[in-house]
Amino acid sequence: MTSLTHITIDPHHAAARADLADVNSLHKTLMRLVPDQAGPTPRATAGLLFRTEPGPGPTLLVQTAHTPDLTALPTSYGTARTIDLTPLLNFLTPGRTMRYRITAAPTTARSAGNPTPHPVTGKRRGKITHLTGDDAIAWWQRRATDAGLEPVTISSLPRPFPRTHLARSAPYFRLTQFDGLARITDTGLLTHALKNGIGRAKTYGAGLLSLAPA
Repeated sequence: MTSLTHITIDPHHAAARADLADVNSLHKTLMRLVPDQAGPTPRATAGLLFRTEPGPGPTLLVQTAHTPDLTALPTSYGTARTIDLTPLLNFLTPGRTMRYRITAAPTTARSAGNPTPHPVTGKRRGKITHLTGDDAIAWWQRRATDAGLEPVTISSLPRPFPRTHLARSAPYFRLTQFDGLARITDTGLLTHALKNGIGRAKTYGAGLLSLAPA
């Protein structure tokens, strides 16, 4: 069962404040919801996707492939409620128009002269470049199409990527929130995208696609 948990975070809670200030800390907290022995890729295996929502109060959306044990979160972290997404998944049919929201990390691999081939596959890949503005919107149009959606309207705005410690080896992403209306073209592709997320930086609060009837 795919579940979505809404957490209204207590801004006075010390651990909650630390999580809101650093996405690495937030990821570690939410990984408490992942079952033990989840294998070599525990986040993906558990279907863990999350997003902080803009608004007057700090809100967190957490999606999992199971019903999470919310007692694993720090005591008094916030108030939470979990819903089953099965009715929404059953509601998806081709031609239906839906409202969508996703905070994503639009990127592309651009040639850096003569990039070194992968030692195993032999493929040459350019430098990962972050996309913004019209380039980011074009990225979302392509990814939405691949996910079984035909965007009708698109609005975008930059979202923060909160980090308190920027080590040279630590990844940094530029996030963009996309909102609008879209028509469903392929239910199978869309269900896969909803359960598995879209794009990079899923560990850092990107990729969770939310849908609601228009």
